[in-house]
Amino acid sequence: MSEPLFKGVMPALVTPFRDGAVDEQAFVALVERQIAGGVHGLVPVGTTGETATLSHDEHRRVVELCVATAAGRVPVIAGAGSNSTAEAIELVRHAKTVGADGALVVTPYYNRPSQEGLYAHYAAINEAVQLPVLVYNVPGRTSVDISDVTLGRLSKLPNIVGVKDATGDMTRATMQRLLCGLDWVMLSGDDLTALGYMAHGGHGCISVTSNVAPDLCAAFYNAALGEDWKTALYWQDRLIGLHKALFADASPSPTKFALGHLGLCEAHVRLPIAPCSETARHEVLAALRDTGLI
Repeated sequence: MSEPLFKGVMPALVTPFRDGAVDEQAFVALVERQIAGGVHGLVPVGTTGETATLSHDEHRRVVELCVATAAGRVPVIAGAGSNSTAEAIELVRHAKTVGADGALVVTPYYNRPSQEGLYAHYAAINEAVQLPVLVYNVPGRTSVDISDVTLGRLSKLPNIVGVKDATGDMTRATMQRLLCGLDWVMLSGDDLTALGYMAHGGHGCISVTSNVAPDLCAAFYNAALGEDWKTALYWQDRLIGLHKALFADASPSPTKFALGHLGLCEAHVRLPIAPCSETARHEVLAALRDTGLI
């Protein structure tokens, strides 16, 4: 078995705003902080990056900034999902053109395609663009769950290389290892259950918490990658309160509140996401204290 194409912790980067526009200076600083913290890759313009409320120009610009700032130091997996196959192809094509190392393509939302439709969606992307693609399975947001059998079919295509699994079902890692083969990249999309997912054979996580605590998350994933489960459990226990607090209100508002409190960017989010509630703020502050970040 070769080394997985992508592994470790990769932050699902927030997109900072100032005066209603993308705060490019703050974004670059956040990327630099992640790299300095030891993360293994970067994922701009995913769900945590509020991609649903970015214009197409803003989306492309954030990807370009991330690739340019990373400058090859760590891989960049650009968010490139859409419920229109043609639009997803264009976003993946842009990611390749500007030098991203891969694309993260969410299962089409709202129109709820069949398993055959899901296969055809990713097969069309595979055919159109020569870039590694991770399937993002998050049925809680998209109302569609891509089956392990369908992923097994997709794993035979050269450019469909793995999955970001946000189902919280650790057993799926085992099933996909059997169906998709040992080179299939398996990244968790759920900080809370990532330890179990990696114990079942996963390779890492596309993480929300890493936005706030990149060095601590990197330490956790380095331990898990090294199969040092005792150390990984220590970091899991230290981070679990922060994992939970960052979803105490609609994401990414608690994460942006935490980053704002740390002086790293403004806490602004775009509607329909609202600033996090007072209750959530207290929970985030308590988690930051318990984790030793303040």
